Amino acid sequence: MARRPPTNPRKKASQDRSRATVDALVEATARILVKEGFDKASTNRIAAKAGVSVGSLYQYFPCKEALVAAVMGRHHRELMQVARRTLVEVASQPMEKAVRKLVAAAMEAHSIDPELHRVLAEQIPRTGKLENLEAFNRETYGMFRSYLESHRAEFRAVDLDLAAFVCVTSIEALTHTAVLHHAAMLADGASEALVDEATRLVVRYLT
Repeated sequence: MARRPPTNPRKKASQDRSRATVDALVEATARILVKEGFDKASTNRIAAKAGVSVGSLYQYFPCKEALVAAVMGRHHRELMQVARRTLVEVASQPMEKAVRKLVAAAMEAHSIDPELHRVLAEQIPRTGKLENLEAFNRETYGMFRSYLESHRAEFRAVDLDLAAFVCVTSIEALTHTAVLHHAAMLADGASEALVDEATRLVVRYLT
């Protein structure tokens, strides 16, 4: 069996200049992935796009797969910022209002560089870097479960772990597919209709 390439960086950037170099390399990788795809994202091309030498690239990353993993990590952190912020905002709000905001936030999160999001979704199995996605899912399920636990009086008796899984997975699948594969469906203010329907789906399931 062929060994998977390493996906961890060689070292962490600790100074402003080195952090700027790493940021430039990660951003260059993201842009090449979107424009040209994984196969053309060579380390030479990434270094040239970032304006640094290949030697500098290899100081921090052992291969292009490690750079793609770094792009994934950055993108998932951006998604989690939206999810955490929204779940804090809705913690004390009634269920229907909270679900509506969560659906809208999921659409916002998937709209952060949607082409990059699509490419990364395709490349996660290729790099073998599933940890970030799995951690994202666990945290999101856990936060939504906590919301359900504090609002038990508003919905039917249900297993909280199962309900959190069903609700979060449904919202994620709907918004992911709509934003990345059916953008025309969301044109001219039609996104509000999707928010309405997804909210109705989740609220009716819970009640």
